[in-house]
Amino acid sequence: MLDNAEQVFAKPRQFKNYIDGAFVGASTGEVIERESPAHGKLVSIYPASSAEDVQTAIAAARTLFDMGEWAYSYAGEKSRILRIVAQKIRENVDELALIETLETSKPLSVSRGEVLFSAELWDYAAGSARSLHGDSHNTLGTDMMGVVLREPIGVVGIITPWNFPLLILSERLPFALAAGCSVVVKPSEFTSGTSLVIAGYLDEAGLPAGACNILAGYGEPVGQAIVESNDVDMVAFTGSSRVGKMAIQASASNIKKLSLELGGKSPSVVFADCDIEAAVDGVLKAANVNMGECCIAGSRLLVQDSIAKTFQARLKERLNDLKVGEPFDPTSRIGAIINQQQFDQIADYVKIGISEGAELICGGDAQAYGGLYYPPTLLGNVRPEMRIAREEIFGPVLSIMTFNDTAEAIRLANATDYGLAAYVWTNDMSTALHCARRIQAGRVWVNAALTGFPELPLGGFKQSGNGRETGRYGVEEYTELKSVHLQIGPQTERWVTDV
Repeated sequence: MLDNAEQVFAKPRQFKNYIDGAFVGASTGEVIERESPAHGKLVSIYPASSAEDVQTAIAAARTLFDMGEWAYSYAGEKSRILRIVAQKIRENVDELALIETLETSKPLSVSRGEVLFSAELWDYAAGSARSLHGDSHNTLGTDMMGVVLREPIGVVGIITPWNFPLLILSERLPFALAAGCSVVVKPSEFTSGTSLVIAGYLDEAGLPAGACNILAGYGEPVGQAIVESNDVDMVAFTGSSRVGKMAIQASASNIKKLSLELGGKSPSVVFADCDIEAAVDGVLKAANVNMGECCIAGSRLLVQDSIAKTFQARLKERLNDLKVGEPFDPTSRIGAIINQQQFDQIADYVKIGISEGAELICGGDAQAYGGLYYPPTLLGNVRPEMRIAREEIFGPVLSIMTFNDTAEAIRLANATDYGLAAYVWTNDMSTALHCARRIQAGRVWVNAALTGFPELPLGGFKQSGNGRETGRYGVEEYTELKSVHLQIGPQTERWVTDV
């Protein structure tokens, strides 16, 4: 439980924007008040930034980038600053985890794990800053050499969602900085706290003013202004496919590059030869982690028909072990839903599923725990054409379907507009590799669920987005390639000749 609850709730934390190296409030003086979803009490106060604030931040980023002070600085200095931030994240893990849990309602132990993994991402990006390089071509003849330069793309806008505030920021911001970009960050208006704390770490580490600007605010005007600005060269957006499509339209003003991680409807594919206990645990984890408010949630269970009844019964039994409740209770695995609108959306989808003919196996009672706690829910007899099998619910709801053979499993796995992730459970490596190659998804886990490593890229197929974050690919995402043609020695041939 939260030992200092009275103190925390009695004095909500106030945050400031970080623009051009200064900590400031919104120019209008307006603020956003954030209540804890689990407790209904005010916990954070952020600036409600205006369009003017956004333009100030973009101008600062543009000016610094064009000066080249950060863009073309020694990679070792970039690495040093990013490593300092990684260390500060580790040193302040308790503070950052508390902010995350208060603002998102995810269990405190989960927040701690995400904070520590975020530090790993900053460390990895620090190393990537030093290893970023271009190429050369020494095979173009005796009088020509080609050099390929990899240069920072420019000013980058990063727009992050509310479900993994620090983690998703850390999958993008340090990599953009490692590439030499200047950045303007807009965190979600529900969960801006840890992003604004990171600004302080960057400032203390010696990042030049303007290289990173972080400001809280609503999608309109802040996010919209970032996407539409002609002075922003690239936008990295994480959120729904619906808003992602809007970002694509808005980016047409200067044909800016977009890196989009959007919605998902990821399958967990369970074959009869799997380790059933491991698969049950992994399926429950993939479907319910972060209250199911996860773009890579395994929200569709495809189970081989020969074990379907046994597997479904075991899932139901194990759900009884999944503690729902107070996020500061160390035994809790499921916290409160982010807000009332999202809670109602989850409840509505369950009703829609039942009306379409799905069987409610367990859960589904929106009043079971009171407040914004929604019980983990299993829906059986689901058909691929049902809305609950096609649309992203973003809650702890698992739709169960069956398949006969590998070909049908792959067909069902791909029967969606999305392609963000997939989970495969089998002891047959040939089956596992066949599925991994044929399932249309940016990430495939085999006999595992939601393990993460900074070395591996993430991103989506189809309407789950484009571009890749993290790993060496994550730094390269924030760069442009330039070919340089070098003439060696005097050029004797003339295009214009004497008559």
